[in-house]
Amino acid sequence: MKYIIIGLGNPGEKYAETRHNIGFKVLDSLAKELDGTFQIDRHAEVAEVKYKGRTLVLVKPTTYMNLSGKAVSYWMQQVKVPLENIVVVTDDLALPFGKLRMKGKGSDGGHNGLANIQQTLGTGNYTRLRFGVGNDFQKGRQVDYVLGEWSAEEKETLADRIDVSKEFIKSYCTIGLQMTMTNWNNK
Repeated sequence: MKYIIIGLGNPGEKYAETRHNIGFKVLDSLAKELDGTFQIDRHAEVAEVKYKGRTLVLVKPTTYMNLSGKAVSYWMQQVKVPLENIVVVTDDLALPFGKLRMKGKGSDGGHNGLANIQQTLGTGNYTRLRFGVGNDFQKGRQVDYVLGEWSAEEKETLADRIDVSKEFIKSYCTIGLQMTMTNWNNK
């Protein structure tokens, strides 16, 4: 069984430690844990790893956040994975820092990466793991906030929250969406 795990972010060192790149950070950590190595490929950096008999194709789009759908669509066709075997890992301003929520469908919530994926795929019926980054910014400063680096306080617990994110993903790939939401959405 194959799964595609898409971590949303922007390529380049300039964005590496920003809140908007949490999807990349989660996938980097998962690849390291499962002995995967990212290679630059079409529209993305890609690593293939194995977990409990499943193949996980980890995709970090190089198309920049606002065109994430291009990479998602391409890799879905390339790997021949149905929509129900996809997880998109994304930052979420509506959740407090470190809060994690998995959902099987939904709106883009004003997130440009999710909006482009939904526009490209023609549906919002795909699983997303939402990683809360909080909303501690002044009105009109949202872009600066998501493209800003983690605070010292956030950095203290970031590694732990990334570890929990990986457990969500591994759970999804082994026991499915409903059981994962039941077991993990309040952790």
